[in-house]
Amino acid sequence: MGNLNEKRREQEHAAISVTENEPDGTSNSSEEIDSQSSKETFPESQFLLPGFLTFADLKHRFHTPTAPSGPATDNNDQFTDSMQSTNDKAADNGQATDKNTVNETHTSNGESSEGEDEDSSEASRSSASEQVSGKENDSPSDAAECRTSSNDSDSHNPAGTSPVDSSESADSSESPWNRLREQISTFVAFLATQHVLQALAMIRSVWHRRPKCPYTLYVVVMALMTAAATLFIQWGMYIEPNYENPDAADDTTKIMNSVNGQLTRFVSQMWLEEGKLNWLLNFFALGMVYLVLVFVMNRFWVATAVFGIVMSVYAVANHIKFLLRNEPILPSDLSFLSSGNGGEIASFIPKDSQTLVDNTITMLIWLTVICLIIQFVDGRRCVIPFHWWRPFRNMKTVAGNLTRLIAAGASIALLCSFTWTLSIPGAWGYEWAQSWGDSPKLWNSAEDAQVNGPTINFLRLTHPKIMDKPEGYSQETMEMLAKKYGTTASNTNKTRVNNLTDSTVIMILSETFSDPTRVPGIELTEDPMPDIRSIKETTTSGLMLSPGYGGGTANIEYQTLTGLDLALFDDSMQSTYQELVPHQKNPYSFNQIWNAEYGATGSTAFHPYFKNMYLRDTNYKKFGFDKFYTLDSKPAITHQDRIDNSPYVSDAAAYQNVIDQLTSTDHPQFVQLVTMQNHSPHTGWYNDNQFDWANITDGLSDNERWQVNTYIKGVSLTDQATADFLNQLNMMDKPITVIFYGDHLPSDYTTAAADSNNDLTLHETDYFIWSNQASSGAGSDVKLSPSKAGTNYTSPNYFMEMASEHMNAKVSPYLAFLSTVRTKLPAVERLVLGEGGFTNDTSTTYLDKNGDVVKRKDLSKQQKTLLKEYRLIQYDMTAGKGYLANTDFFNVPSTQHR
Repeated sequence: MGNLNEKRREQEHAAISVTENEPDGTSNSSEEIDSQSSKETFPESQFLLPGFLTFADLKHRFHTPTAPSGPATDNNDQFTDSMQSTNDKAADNGQATDKNTVNETHTSNGESSEGEDEDSSEASRSSASEQVSGKENDSPSDAAECRTSSNDSDSHNPAGTSPVDSSESADSSESPWNRLREQISTFVAFLATQHVLQALAMIRSVWHRRPKCPYTLYVVVMALMTAAATLFIQWGMYIEPNYENPDAADDTTKIMNSVNGQLTRFVSQMWLEEGKLNWLLNFFALGMVYLVLVFVMNRFWVATAVFGIVMSVYAVANHIKFLLRNEPILPSDLSFLSSGNGGEIASFIPKDSQTLVDNTITMLIWLTVICLIIQFVDGRRCVIPFHWWRPFRNMKTVAGNLTRLIAAGASIALLCSFTWTLSIPGAWGYEWAQSWGDSPKLWNSAEDAQVNGPTINFLRLTHPKIMDKPEGYSQETMEMLAKKYGTTASNTNKTRVNNLTDSTVIMILSETFSDPTRVPGIELTEDPMPDIRSIKETTTSGLMLSPGYGGGTANIEYQTLTGLDLALFDDSMQSTYQELVPHQKNPYSFNQIWNAEYGATGSTAFHPYFKNMYLRDTNYKKFGFDKFYTLDSKPAITHQDRIDNSPYVSDAAAYQNVIDQLTSTDHPQFVQLVTMQNHSPHTGWYNDNQFDWANITDGLSDNERWQVNTYIKGVSLTDQATADFLNQLNMMDKPITVIFYGDHLPSDYTTAAADSNNDLTLHETDYFIWSNQASSGAGSDVKLSPSKAGTNYTSPNYFMEMASEHMNAKVSPYLAFLSTVRTKLPAVERLVLGEGGFTNDTSTTYLDKNGDVVKRKDLSKQQKTLLKEYRLIQYDMTAGKGYLANTDFFNVPSTQHR
């Protein structure tokens, strides 16, 4: 141990001696030699990176500059004096240092000769580094004290040395080792920095040489991602069936009806059925969305991540909404989200769907990470080269910029054009989709999504064309109309004594109800509707011109509730409940008259079927109905009785629900009832059907006769139930008025429908307006004169106005306007031919009070003026600015019951 210490002191003394003997500014120190060595081994230019120091900068910080004089040399002097004192002490003890050792040490510092002791090398480095660090800025007096302390620490103190001297000796012996550790740490950091810079240089080199992903890979990834998204979204529209008796269905049926079976059938039908390319149609529609993201973002992998996230969220949300409400995501739902209701929607997620949500989130996290990594390493940063900071640098740059802009614009234009024209019959988007197997089912959005695909269903409802802006539409024009018919209403109300809100009004849409005996060719030996025929003879009644044959219920219902006319909308408007009302913020409907008088409980609706049909649940909320009772509402409709084998709730049960509502409410109200008993298909439900013998019609096929007989039996049951219902209302001591009408004829009359001469007849249904004995004016004045009031023929948009006249009730300017139009144009309707009521074959039909067709060119100037005003009002209420809502146009006189 003694020899080791002696050797270390000799080396330190030699290093210090060399430093002292070098001329100022000319020494061949270890700093210069190490710098040269480093330059030969690591060229500085190779590691010159932005934001980093070079090796020369770092080495300059770790080597001592040779300064001729000044404060910067104080630390050197202090450490040199201390080491000299230590060597002098060693010489006094007979351990002199040979001068050759000094030269050897000098060589060791400059050239790193073999045999150099590790401790000596470290001491030399720490000494040189200590000179640069400048941490010891002592004065010359402090250096002298340091030398004294060093000599004292090396000598053997006699017994009895004071504690103070011992403490100073310990501090002085400890200080060099602390400095040594600091210098070692600094040197290690220096080496780490070298390695980091080398790694960065390597990364930089690899970064500039990273390969570019080929465009072929982009195409393959796009195809796979789009196919996966199409399948995922379509999968969300199916639910595993539940069997009350699992043994009743064989294994093949269970497989085909399972989610996987239905999804497989949707995809495979393009090979099994001619023209059924619905899966490919949805694939291309999503592909257009993908292209827009790629060309707009110009980062393929980022666009892929965004596409995957958006489509996955849409698929999961679609599935959850289908589970909860049996309908897909609609464009109108986006307005609900934009209103800040995202948290509310999240609370609707059922527990059994939480696993799906969690797994989807995990998948999307991985997808995002993978796409971002690939985007980082892909040498092709942009799909199309684009330089926005120097767009005109050269022709290549200009060409790239133009290509990118054209590609982005073209992809957006293609998607928008397809979406805009998908719902317009005759437009290219509509025709192209039809050629690929698209068959719109606007009466049921869930069925439309399952058959045609959720993507097509969503895009179809994105941009419906409502109607063109009428000439002269402005705020001033609408205010003039409001004032004009305000005066008309005031004049009418001078002779009216009742208020609409003094009575309960029940509007009954009787599903597929009409008089079978009016159908050409049908002969019966028994009258299926004697009671209603008798009622029609004693009260306001007639025939209603229906826009549909075999379907289109919601369009008729919409007209009765709003007073608007389907004929004035654009021909592409095929389903107002699907394409119009969901996009409106505050649509007007007549039930709001009772809401204004009695609050939210002023109106209630019943429909003994499912609430998602025609989006009634959503639309009725917008109309302001307080409650909507259906089979799947909470609470569900109370009475759900069915007759024999019929799948639908009977009319008698539907009426009983209304009776319960009337007895449980003290104040007058508006009640909307849409029945289901006579809904198609009519497939022999009833056990004892007397019309199997009473129908003596010739020329009917067995299948047509079977269906017609079932339907006529249903009409007979409706007749009996309606008569019983009115008798119960007559016993109530409260004024009640009933508006009863059939929406359309069934599509069972295939023989009659084959003759175009029967078109008008097949679009006429029965209606009546009836008031009970408690109503004011019941008796001789209850029936409006057909000759004076023109009630023999009408269209559904006039029912509320006719009811107000029947009730002798005061009207609003809007009702006064409808009354004026009805006296000149008793029936105006756009006929939609074909089963389901949704085809291209449409025409506007005008009837006079005798039921005769009037051609448009033969309309009088006054009639044309009224139609122009009707268009202005309807446009303002649906597609315009809503100027009339800020006037008294919809207000009726009130008795202020609240």
